[in-house]
Amino acid sequence: MLPLAGVRVVDLTWIIAGPTATRFLADFGASVYKIEHEQAVDPIRLGRPLAGERPTLNNSGFFNYMNRNKRSVLLNARHPRGMELLRRLIAVSDVVIENFSAGTLASWGLDYAGLRALREDIVYCSISGFGHTGRDREHTTWGPTAQALSGLTFTSGLPGKPPAGWGYSFMDHTAGYSAAIAILAALWHRARTGEGQHLDLSQVEAGAVLNGPAVLDRTVNGRSWRRAGMPPGNRAWEPAVAPHNTYPCAGEDRWIAIAVMSDAEWEALARVMGEPQWARGERFATNAARLANEDALDERIAAWTAPRGDYALMAELQAAGVRAAVCQKPGDRVEHDPQLAARGWWRTLPHAELGDARHDGVAPRLSDTPGELRAGAPLIGADTRAVLSETLGLDEAELDECEAAGVFM
Repeated sequence: MLPLAGVRVVDLTWIIAGPTATRFLADFGASVYKIEHEQAVDPIRLGRPLAGERPTLNNSGFFNYMNRNKRSVLLNARHPRGMELLRRLIAVSDVVIENFSAGTLASWGLDYAGLRALREDIVYCSISGFGHTGRDREHTTWGPTAQALSGLTFTSGLPGKPPAGWGYSFMDHTAGYSAAIAILAALWHRARTGEGQHLDLSQVEAGAVLNGPAVLDRTVNGRSWRRAGMPPGNRAWEPAVAPHNTYPCAGEDRWIAIAVMSDAEWEALARVMGEPQWARGERFATNAARLANEDALDERIAAWTAPRGDYALMAELQAAGVRAAVCQKPGDRVEHDPQLAARGWWRTLPHAELGDARHDGVAPRLSDTPGELRAGAPLIGADTRAVLSETLGLDEAELDECEAAGVFM
């Protein structure tokens, strides 16, 4: 038995934030019914990378990653029968989750009051930029917008440059994980009291709490989190030590990070390098001297690392007590990471259009009731008839009638 076996989730989410939450629930056994509409398809179904030249609604690796273990149900909520079926599905489910702008579900008559009329103890989770109350509730956001408004974008970037933020929607994932935790807490509360509730999650608030380390550093140490006055590149700034940088290795765009934190570690690095004469000179004898001559030091280490293979060099340096790590690309994490391989992190699942596709594992790993990778992402609408038959008892004639009337779109 998986921990969430028997829990039904009506998934009205799209893009990343909501699907991140329902992916977690599905991994641990919840029956997640992803409600879709062919005329308003989740843009991630068109997202790259694709298997082939053009999107087919089913050949997106991105969508496959975000929506494994779920079932796809086509329902045209604009059709009266489609809305009726959606309401009936909600009435026999435990959780409704959506990440539309505030007020969208209310316009369908499916705000919390409307949902409670269908099922008194429903757990309703809404994810939006600012939440469903307050002055800014009607503003729409994307992950990077919420990141900037939460203050996190300000803390990143190069010295002397404008704030950079992160290139990926970090806040979408953070909001999704927060939503999953909130849903689990609400289900536990319902199990003890019989009461459902509305979980109103603001992405901006979920991001703001991540500023704790920056606030603490400013309060206790008087330091700004902005990178003003910091050394360029990957050199250390606190504590200021050298060498501390990334260095080229053999192959195209291959690099290794080396960090020497003490004179003893510098001696170890010199031994691995074969005790070159330059390493024994006064210019590099102490940390202060190495910092004063950091450009020359980095040039010499780079010349030594450049013809060497990165993984072999990492192993050699680590064995000698020198802090070193390959600067991994995404493919390295899949193909060459020994720790992830030892934990069986990468799994392969079949997919009708993508073929065998790699998936990351389930985190956290529960000893007695671990999550499970059961299936890749569903083809659009693939489970419509089965779900409506199993959960609502529609027979073949009723299903045919709905399909002919355009309810399944």
